[in-house]
Amino acid sequence: MEISDKKIRTETKTLSVALIGNPNSGKSTLFNALTGLNQKTGNYPGVTVDKLTGICKTKQNNISYQLNITDLPGTYSLYPKSMDEEVACKVLLGVNYELPDVAVVVTDASNLKRHLLLTTQVLDLKIPTVIVLNMIDEANALKIKIDIEELQRITGVVVVAVNSRTKEGFDELKKKITEAKNSSALFYDLVKFKESTGAASYKEFISEQFNGKTDLEKLENFEASDSTYRFNLINYIYTKCIQQPHHADRSTSEKIDRALTHKIFGYVILLFVLFIVFQFIFFIAEFPMNWIENLFSFLSEKTFAFLPAGQLSDLLVNGLLAGLSGIAVFVPQIALLFLFIGLLEDSGYMARVSFIMDKLMRRFGLNGRSVIPIVSSVACAVPSVLGTRTISNLKERLITIFIIPLMSCSARLPVYTLLISILVPDEQVLGIFNLKGLILLGMYLLGFAATLITAFVMKLMVRSKEHSYFIMELPVYRLPQWQSIGIIVVNKVKIFLFEAGKVILAISIILWFLSAHGPGEKFATIEKNYANSIMNISDSEQKNELLAQMRAKKLEASYAGIIGKAIEPAIKPIGFDWKIGIALITSFAAREVFVGTMATIYSANDVENTENIRTKLQKEKDPTTGLPTYSVAVCVSLLVFYAFAMQCMSTMAVVYRETKSWKWMMGQLVYMSGLAYVSALAAYHIFL
Repeated sequence: MEISDKKIRTETKTLSVALIGNPNSGKSTLFNALTGLNQKTGNYPGVTVDKLTGICKTKQNNISYQLNITDLPGTYSLYPKSMDEEVACKVLLGVNYELPDVAVVVTDASNLKRHLLLTTQVLDLKIPTVIVLNMIDEANALKIKIDIEELQRITGVVVVAVNSRTKEGFDELKKKITEAKNSSALFYDLVKFKESTGAASYKEFISEQFNGKTDLEKLENFEASDSTYRFNLINYIYTKCIQQPHHADRSTSEKIDRALTHKIFGYVILLFVLFIVFQFIFFIAEFPMNWIENLFSFLSEKTFAFLPAGQLSDLLVNGLLAGLSGIAVFVPQIALLFLFIGLLEDSGYMARVSFIMDKLMRRFGLNGRSVIPIVSSVACAVPSVLGTRTISNLKERLITIFIIPLMSCSARLPVYTLLISILVPDEQVLGIFNLKGLILLGMYLLGFAATLITAFVMKLMVRSKEHSYFIMELPVYRLPQWQSIGIIVVNKVKIFLFEAGKVILAISIILWFLSAHGPGEKFATIEKNYANSIMNISDSEQKNELLAQMRAKKLEASYAGIIGKAIEPAIKPIGFDWKIGIALITSFAAREVFVGTMATIYSANDVENTENIRTKLQKEKDPTTGLPTYSVAVCVSLLVFYAFAMQCMSTMAVVYRETKSWKWMMGQLVYMSGLAYVSALAAYHIFL
């Protein structure tokens, strides 16, 4: 037989794949495992609902497939009760969005019965579907046996068992996605459906709920009868396909919950967990932060030595490198913060935090569903505001949105770190605890206290007749999946570097220009006034002192100095000078810009000085008193100000889009700005 030397031509196809499933089905873990780092985050067109998409490539029968996978928001049914659920349903129905080529329904194999309602609804949409029995290892551990062949026969589609933590079954899953077909079965009462709705198909009828013309009473009646009919079928499917011990062994989770959800010890353990987190953030991050600072000092020195003195070297050293160092130095702490958040969520502990906090939160006009957005806001307020959509009670949702920015987010972390490093010496408490870590924990607890007090006041001000309830199914405890958490950390660091970083870098360059230039001949006049004195002094120490005075005069006469001086009278009472004033203005774009701004300002007109920003601020002297500018009073005032100030345009934008009200957004801005100013004023005069 002759073998042709011609290469077999490989066909390439692209499929759009939607992952759909109940909350806590392991859908996001599966998504991370399939796509790895080939992900991007955005919003669905027209709404601020998170859209996470990724790419997975596979080759089947000489055809190369690119699977464009979208991780849809979790939903319990195709009759949505929140905006997140509504978007997930619209995507599957092709309402205002492109219909996916394949729907992958992700279920929890250890609790399959609960997931079959959504599964049967998706199958009735008649789009190519694959059912995934996720966490099959947990089902096996609980001695739950699932007859996959029988389940395939009843549902009319392929069923694949996988373990998204070990990637067991992934090759089979990718293959079945490329072969997915419509279900041939029906899971609704066709006769009653035609009599009660008059619609041509199930998909058409439930799509109409989004066109604003649907008879709500008819829809609600059909939803009730449809759910009843489906649950009867689900009981049949469960009986035919699943064998489960009468008392599945979940004793390990129950034993752990006795401690973690205890009415007293639950709070003690939570505080201990937070204490450990912030100890680690300061203790472990200190080493890579020092390495990064030393690296940028080295690069600044080499750049200064290599390039001739002038505008270019000044821009590179005091603009670009100073701005970059203000970004990069805090990457270790940002990464550690998201690492710990990922561990708490992936292990199942974060759900317990909601559970134990429900009783406390109700006293302040909230409930346990408010806890996840509030706790998650220590990472970022923007997705946390979006996360309030799971709160069905409008009053509680609005209050939660209002107070979320008071929690200390990761953008405040660089500011806290810089100021605490200046304020607090490298000391240990009781010989083992990091004092800086304790102060950092205190800042986060201060933000949490402010959220509760504000919520309590708003509870009395905002009137509502809605009744509040809190129902949550606690997931079993799991060992965190390091790969999935690693992907999350890398993506979050990338966002910090490339999203916040772009803003910081752009502002750093603008600030360099404003700090290195001034109107008219002011710079030339200052240089002329100091030239003779500098040339006639041989003592290097005195010469350096004169050079420092000249640089200070030039900075004060610069465009940046003029802006800072204009607002100085307003911020002088809280201990801030005009240099801090410039940073307050620029950091309104993003709080972390404060550090980059200070790095640029204190590098202005001083190419030779490549010390890190912490050292420069510690050496800064008040020109009037000769005392350190960044005294205890000033540092505490700054810490308190940034703990409460809004200083985040992104958060303001998302609050407006979520509330659809300028009143709520502006009220939040005025309240937080006023609280920040008054608190900083009190702190400054207490510690003065």
